[in-house]
Amino acid sequence: MTQHHFPRQLVTLAYIASIALMGSYAVWLYAMGEYRDLVIPSFMILLLLAAFLLHLGQDMRAHLPRLVLLFCTYASVIGALYYQPDLPLIWIGLPMTAAFLLLPMMGAVLLHLVLIPLWWLMPALAQASPTLVMGYVALVLLLALPRWEHARRRALLRATDPNDSECEAYHIDTLKERLHSEYQRADMLNQRLAVLVIHLPQRDMAEEQFGARAAQALLRALCTEVYSCCRDHDLLGRADNATFWLVLPDTSESGALLVRDRLQRALSRRVLVETGQCEARIAACLPCPKENFEHYLQRLKARADAIANV
Repeated sequence: MTQHHFPRQLVTLAYIASIALMGSYAVWLYAMGEYRDLVIPSFMILLLLAAFLLHLGQDMRAHLPRLVLLFCTYASVIGALYYQPDLPLIWIGLPMTAAFLLLPMMGAVLLHLVLIPLWWLMPALAQASPTLVMGYVALVLLLALPRWEHARRRALLRATDPNDSECEAYHIDTLKERLHSEYQRADMLNQRLAVLVIHLPQRDMAEEQFGARAAQALLRALCTEVYSCCRDHDLLGRADNATFWLVLPDTSESGALLVRDRLQRALSRRVLVETGQCEARIAACLPCPKENFEHYLQRLKARADAIANV
């Protein structure tokens, strides 16, 4: 299934919301007197309840309830389009989006391409124009773009720093290139740019006392929390063994400080077996007006040295 690891509370809320929405839809059909259309929503409620119980089971694999949720989404929309030909076609986007959230990227793309003939068997799409078909394909490709970009970044990270394949952080050389391009773009478009300098004081101690596995667990914890708290286009790079730079495009100083506080709170809640509670020293560093890139790099290194020697 999908490699995105959503928080368990968020997934639980999604199942509860799905059951509530399907129940509301069934009640609305009953109130409108559409008794023939009640069969599919009623059956979907039972399936969603089963998926929710499977999700709550600690020893159940996560992909089974997600497959049930995806099936219910498709069945509900297909049933609604079949019995109500005047339904707006925008509802087709609901199962398409769900597929990209719950399936691997290639699986979702293949599923949408295979389902093209099925959609055009619906009365609402029987007389669809070629433009609508092209719009459907374009929407599939558009939904695949974020997942493709994420996979591309993972591949680039593994290629630039193979020794840290489990820690999704750019190597320092690649990081400087990406930071330089963001610096130029911000200067050209008159946008803001911020960098968070992150130091892990436990990193060297963990490797010396507990070995490389403990140090790698600490790095994985940092990378996991960074990518949970930040946007997809934010860049995390490793400046040295224990220092990282988090590049925040189009971010003001106040926004960078909010990210810093959110990241520090998230890391403080991570407790590792060997090192205990994760500790991180984080400082924001923004470019000054008319400052050249080389001088900004020197200030970043100086800021890293300052927080490392606290």
